Amino acid sequence: MKETDREAVATAVQRVAGMLQRPDQLDKVEQYRRREARKKASVEARLKAAIQSQLDGVRTGLSQLHNALNDVKDIQQSLADVSKDWRQSINTIESLKDVKDAVVQHSQLAAAVENLKNIFSVPEIVRETQDLIEQGALLQAHRKLMDLECSRDGLMYEQYRMDSGNTRDMTLIHGYFGSTQGLSDELAKQLWMVLQRSLVTVRRDPTLLVSVVRIIEREEKIDRRILDRKKQTGFVPPGRPKNWKEKMFTILERTVTTRIEGTQADTRESDKMWLVRHLEIIRKYVLDDLIVAKNLMVQCFPPHYEIFKNLLNMYHQALSTRMQDLASEDLEANEIVSLLTWVLNTYMRYKDEAQLYKEEHLRNRQHPHCYVQYMIAIINNCQTFKESIVSLKRKYLKNEVEEGVSLSQPSMDGTLDAIAKEGCSGLLEEVFLDLEVGLALSSCRFLGRSTVLPHCPLGHRL
Repeated sequence: MKETDREAVATAVQRVAGMLQRPDQLDKVEQYRRREARKKASVEARLKAAIQSQLDGVRTGLSQLHNALNDVKDIQQSLADVSKDWRQSINTIESLKDVKDAVVQHSQLAAAVENLKNIFSVPEIVRETQDLIEQGALLQAHRKLMDLECSRDGLMYEQYRMDSGNTRDMTLIHGYFGSTQGLSDELAKQLWMVLQRSLVTVRRDPTLLVSVVRIIEREEKIDRRILDRKKQTGFVPPGRPKNWKEKMFTILERTVTTRIEGTQADTRESDKMWLVRHLEIIRKYVLDDLIVAKNLMVQCFPPHYEIFKNLLNMYHQALSTRMQDLASEDLEANEIVSLLTWVLNTYMRYKDEAQLYKEEHLRNRQHPHCYVQYMIAIINNCQTFKESIVSLKRKYLKNEVEEGVSLSQPSMDGTLDAIAKEGCSGLLEEVFLDLEVGLALSSCRFLGRSTVLPHCPLGHRL
């Protein structure tokens, strides 16, 4: 304190000396004294206020600590009471086991009562469903079928949950609902018949085709739900998963193959121009069917089915297989020329169509959606037909000329190569357009750091 007092006195002396440096300032001594007195009073007032505030804070803190201590004591007492009550209630909890079992049994009986109406009306619902299927009311029939399956699966699940090893009761339930699986199979047959005639149905009665797709979508959702429950419980109802969507595409693929193979109406014995007629019918059917698929069928299927893309691939595969089958037959020289000419003329038309398709796509790259798949199909077709040409030449051209008809047509391979090259060029252009967008986005991210991106070497690898 003495050192502090000395420092304070020294500071005061220095300040007074600064105020009284000239003789005329002596007249203002009283004024200086009053001013310093006011400053001193102000500092003392602020100091008192600060000390009072600190004291109030300490008082409040002590009060809160006291309250917290009381609360802790109350909680401690409550915990002790709870612990005491819990120890006393152990015997009571054990005595409630019978009540718990009764609750479980009650819930099972409630589920059984809920299903009694459907259980007793199963024969009637089966007859109604069968009638609806025969009448072609597929949506209503499927709704009743779902009700039957829901009742059966609910009962089997409850039995599985109570006693999964009791196969006798499970067999009893399955036998009582035995007609359900038959109805499901009968309904599936009707769906497949509609799908086999889908190209005709979509023009005459598109509502029927939409109903078929809705039923398949319902079954797909049920399959997913049951498979999710299987992960938790291990229970799977009989006949699941149905996989009707996968079967639908199998039916469509088989239908396309049959349609292409069934276009041969004549034979060499009945008509010397049988192959020309056969190829022309194929060309017309494929073109007409794909137009219907693109303009009508896509409206009846959900977008994620990609029905046009899948049908395009199916027709490509069926057409390639049919060309290979024709090439492997014992064709006469003029028929070989007809086959190769058809390939050439058809793909020259394809070249023009592909160019128009490409130009339409470049105007708006969001459409058509299947541009890449279409170009790949063209390239694959060219390769397939080139292989067929080589096979035919190897089979029939033991010499360069046979019976005065030359099958060595340089323009054939050149045309197919040109079409395939154009398709590859279109695909590369699509890739580079995507790269330009990607590089532009990357450049925008780095511009803030004044970084220059190097040229992408992907072109050399492509």
